[in-house]
Amino acid sequence: MGDIVKTGSAGLVGLLHSGSSEITIPKPFERDIFLFDTMIAGTSHIIGMEELEPHLHIDDKLEFFREPDNPYDPKAIVIKTVNGVKIGYVPMSDNLIFARLMDAGKLLFGKISWKEKERNWVKIGIEVYLKE
Repeated sequence: MGDIVKTGSAGLVGLLHSGSSEITIPKPFERDIFLFDTMIAGTSHIIGMEELEPHLHIDDKLEFFREPDNPYDPKAIVIKTVNGVKIGYVPMSDNLIFARLMDAGKLLFGKISWKEKERNWVKIGIEVYLKE
């Protein structure tokens, strides 16, 4: 039976049987899958958004958090900066599938794709990604 599996230095079996304490095991393949373009909803309701806007930059990563107890939308997804500052929500018209993915344990995040100020309103476009 021992001659069925070769224990030479090549391949995974060789790696496992090498006896070296400095084994480097390859990490699984990981990628970000683009899903959708949308705008952040509710920015006009965020206190201090005008002061925060200069600190938001194109390609900044944004974190998504489910808010199932939201009184207006049980599929609500809060959008925060990587520093934990709330800047709005995924629009209600776009969040059904994203909420289901997050509820199933999938990691979603966003990136700022554009922004503009229109009087007292800060418009922020985002790209939504799935971390696979």
